[in-house]
Amino acid sequence: MKIPFTTEQFFEIIEKYNLAVFPVQLIILLLGILSVIILHSNINSKNKLIGGFLGVLWIWIGIAYHFTFFTEINKAAYVFGGFFVLQGLIFLIETFSRKKLEFEFNGKITDYIAYFFIVFAIVIYPVLIYFLENSLEKIITLGLPCPSTILTFGFLMLTKPKLSKYIVTIPVLWTIVGTSAAFNFGVYPDYIMALSALTAFIYLVTRKKE
Repeated sequence: MKIPFTTEQFFEIIEKYNLAVFPVQLIILLLGILSVIILHSNINSKNKLIGGFLGVLWIWIGIAYHFTFFTEINKAAYVFGGFFVLQGLIFLIETFSRKKLEFEFNGKITDYIAYFFIVFAIVIYPVLIYFLENSLEKIITLGLPCPSTILTFGFLMLTKPKLSKYIVTIPVLWTIVGTSAAFNFGVYPDYIMALSALTAFIYLVTRKKE
């Protein structure tokens, strides 16, 4: 499939987004870090805070990035944005209505693998993009699709077995689409998105319920 935009156009959109929403990306980054801290807490609203963050994060990406910016160079972004908003709503429903999104860290090997994906999304991904592009304005951080998807897979691997398995469908589909950036635009950190999707999918669909 031919990509309907160039590498330069892609990073110009990233730059426009970063300049327009600043300092929201810093707030999202702090919320991501706070979610990790909350994961290890005993507060009663832990699941609602983390699940709510994931829901709002996906809705934000759908509206603030796909609909507002990415559609300038790719009309398919209207479809992408719609799926991101839908995924955000799914997170909110699973968190607040169905109450099937519950998080825990037990120190298992899979928990540490999940932690790697979360740390990669929050810290390593944007650092690598900075060195690849040598530009703060073109950096890709939480609040943009690919690092947020990696973070999502990390948190989903830290859920209890009562998790509804369908919840991984849209993130996996986006991974198939988004990984093309690694091939076409040299966004090499997106290879970790493919790894996180494969790892999380296999783990979540094969683990036994309690």
